[in-house]
Amino acid sequence: MIKVLPKDVADKIAAGEVIESPVSIVKELIENSIDAEATEITCEIKKGGKEEIRITDNGFGIPKDQVSTAFLRHATSKISKAEDLNHLITLGFRGEALASIAAVSRTEMITKTEDAKTGTRIIIHGSNIVSEEGIGCPTGTTIIVKDLFYNVPARQKFLKSEAAEAGKIIDMMSRLAISKPDIKFTLISNGKNYFTTTGRNDLKQTILAVYKDREYSELVDTLYPFDGEETSPIKVSGYVSRPSFTRTNRRSQFIFVNGRPIKDKSVEKGIDLGYKERLFEGRFPIVFLFIDIDPDKVDINVHPNKKEVRFKDEVAVVHAVSEAIRHSILSKEAVIKGTDTLKASGESIEKDSFGMDQSIKTSSNTYSKKSDNEEQVDIKKFLSSISEDKSIAPKPEAFSESEGSYSKTTFGSPDIDEKPLKPFDFDDLTFMGTVLGTYIVATDRDNFYLFDQHAAHERINYEKFIAEYHSETPNSQLIMTPFTFDVMGEMTVDDNNWTEILARMGYSLEQFGENTYIVREIPTFMSLSEAEEFIKTFVDSYNEDLIDDNEIVIDKLITKACKASIKANDYIKEEEIDALIKDLKICKNPFSCPHGRPTFIKFSRYDIEKMFKRLG
Repeated sequence: MIKVLPKDVADKIAAGEVIESPVSIVKELIENSIDAEATEITCEIKKGGKEEIRITDNGFGIPKDQVSTAFLRHATSKISKAEDLNHLITLGFRGEALASIAAVSRTEMITKTEDAKTGTRIIIHGSNIVSEEGIGCPTGTTIIVKDLFYNVPARQKFLKSEAAEAGKIIDMMSRLAISKPDIKFTLISNGKNYFTTTGRNDLKQTILAVYKDREYSELVDTLYPFDGEETSPIKVSGYVSRPSFTRTNRRSQFIFVNGRPIKDKSVEKGIDLGYKERLFEGRFPIVFLFIDIDPDKVDINVHPNKKEVRFKDEVAVVHAVSEAIRHSILSKEAVIKGTDTLKASGESIEKDSFGMDQSIKTSSNTYSKKSDNEEQVDIKKFLSSISEDKSIAPKPEAFSESEGSYSKTTFGSPDIDEKPLKPFDFDDLTFMGTVLGTYIVATDRDNFYLFDQHAAHERINYEKFIAEYHSETPNSQLIMTPFTFDVMGEMTVDDNNWTEILARMGYSLEQFGENTYIVREIPTFMSLSEAEEFIKTFVDSYNEDLIDDNEIVIDKLITKACKASIKANDYIKEEEIDALIKDLKICKNPFSCPHGRPTFIKFSRYDIEKMFKRLG
């Protein structure tokens, strides 16, 4: 028999769809405060929000005659027709939020508009209005939520510990505070003030205020800004960490779309591409990333709590994010500092990515070895080269303009008020020889640099091989003694896909029997043994369905770049140093080898004086 459920039961069911835990309540109420144009918002919780949640703001308040209406299901001031869903720029619009909160708690609201002489106080227990009366109060709204799920005992059992629930609220509040640096946020838990931001629209200071006593405090000084193209229909800006400061997961990546904290795979892909070849595998940068985009170009309703979004043009988003980050990490400011490498954990390696000790590998490069009379660094020359002149005038990096125009929106993305980033200029450097047969020494007016000759040469060779691979005409070399290989499994003579991949690389194949092929030409960037080994790996990977976007090809190029490069303890001459740096200078990414190892690091005057304890 079909029945219409009583109101109290229906309200509790609806509440279960919206209110999962205390953090759900805090999120809904804070977003309402932001939409009410509050400039100061305070969140106080007790026992992880289970006992009490109190949100106070100085927003525009609710008129007296609309206070009780605000607690009706599907009541909202954000939309009036279905088409409005496609143009939302506010954070909260779920009409059932206040009704759902009141259905499973003892809720009290005190609110007043600016032009009202007195405010209104309403108390609701389990969807039932207990009282509604006038009260003296400042402009704005205070909502107090007590005894969450007091009337739904089964839901209480699924709540986590007080510490766990408080942790979720602290994390969520931290993200909201960062998303709105123009609002003064205060978070208090069990009487302890976790943070108070300034509300002065200074993103970096907001980050410092939020994390001053937590894991990011030592990283604030390592963050540097990025700002995408103003003409792009997608505006990207924020802060990223130097490649030397990374984490083992993405928890340190904060993404905001039109002021809303979200998670999105396409944005994460853009971040990864922006940092491509600057990080070791399994490491992730710290990112505070803001995206402004036309609301018509993004769907915020793909997740019940709006934690995820769907972009209509994901490719454009990936490109905008990766380009903005890439330009920043190729700047002078992004060069890895020597002091960073001393602090960073998990970044140092004594072996290359293939497990081979760099010091014992043999050389097969065009740069000759030098005798034991290594060219030593003139310390006096080095000290005198670092002048007191610090008047280096930074100039912004030129960004290419894309078609179309873009009017900067006001979704809450903060202004990145920083000096424009200066591209790294190799012409500013004075090279002074090598030390330990491995590191090239250089200086400019304010810094001391160490170049890893092996990593630098790897980068040069890698980009050379990549260029050959992507050339319109495959570069092949005829071999004196052709070799054969057998195909099996999914690789058949009727499947042209795998043969096209190999032909694109520079292999020349002919069928040589029912399941056998003969190879007469191989890519110019491979030796005969490498070409044979690659074919074997290719066949195995193809049949195991492991070949994706030719990733195996790129890995092979990296391997080749490593084998053909100068090694540690290869003593090179001055003219060879000049040639190496000249080639590195024209690389698209001169800052790291293909494995993510830095090609060079710098020590500033401050770093050096600090190490010698000259700072007082």
